[in-house]
Amino acid sequence: MALFESYERRIPQIEAALKTYGITSIEDAKKVCDGLGIDPYAITKGVQGICFENAAWAYVVGAAIAIKKGSRKAAAAAEAIGEGLQAFCIPGSVADDRKVGIGHGNLAAMLLRDETSCFCFLAGHESFAAAEGAIGIAKSANKVRQAPLRVILNGLGKDAAYIISRINGFTYVKTQFDYYTSELKIVEEKAFSTGPKAAVRCYGADDVREGVAIMWKEGVDVSITGNSTNPTRFQHPVAGTYKKECVERGRKYFSVASGGGTGRTLHPDNMGAGPASYGMTDTMGRMHSDAQFAGSSSVPAHVEMMGLIGMGNNPMVGATVAVAVAIEVASKRK
Repeated sequence: MALFESYERRIPQIEAALKTYGITSIEDAKKVCDGLGIDPYAITKGVQGICFENAAWAYVVGAAIAIKKGSRKAAAAAEAIGEGLQAFCIPGSVADDRKVGIGHGNLAAMLLRDETSCFCFLAGHESFAAAEGAIGIAKSANKVRQAPLRVILNGLGKDAAYIISRINGFTYVKTQFDYYTSELKIVEEKAFSTGPKAAVRCYGADDVREGVAIMWKEGVDVSITGNSTNPTRFQHPVAGTYKKECVERGRKYFSVASGGGTGRTLHPDNMGAGPASYGMTDTMGRMHSDAQFAGSSSVPAHVEMMGLIGMGNNPMVGATVAVAVAIEVASKRK
């Protein structure tokens, strides 16, 4: 039985990448990780339990590359992990063309450097993938940063934000937007835990204008859109409007579109974007993003279909950060 999904279509470029660093096989890559005392396979499964086998093994390969390169600082390790993720991309696929594996490594590295103060999951709120990604970051990133990374969820719907917060132990931040003055007020804050997950602030907006105001309130430096729920109604318009305003005010803001095309079979906005289109979410992502990934923010099968690995783009952010941090922490023990 094959070690993971689409093994035959992936293994030539995986072995080529491993050979560059003197690693003979995937099994050898696992031994490299074992030698440092880390288990990227388990870390990955812990971030998104429904991820595919190829996702878990991709992080084993990425971590082994980082270790062999001597990338013992988390940010550098994240970039090296991106090489491993890229090696898992099927040749000729959307993910391969967009260099999504490298992009994930670079994004995680950005979150592990102190230049980034606030990271936002622009979320659908009906999907739990943003929460999975946020938890992965919240539990690990600040172990290696000088200044804590602030992580927020910003999505459509206050009831949905409350439920997401309560289930995951986040802090629910209830806001009220004044449509006459364009001022945003925080009405209530309620933490649903006392651990690192409570540091994740979860907002629910009534519309795009309030969503943009939340971005300014928190001073978001980097964000990633969710594509599975409300993408054309909320996430992409918020990112695009905030990007426009940041450009006008001379503020740096790095916008990541988690991909697109999920809705080719799900709703008319996507299906009506043209027979050759990956969907309206993909099209909108091209309008504001500094980097665009491929496939769903949440659904492993859809990201796999785009030629990457079977793991949602949002949880993938959390997994890359978590594995990179594990490398730095384990290296300090050696």
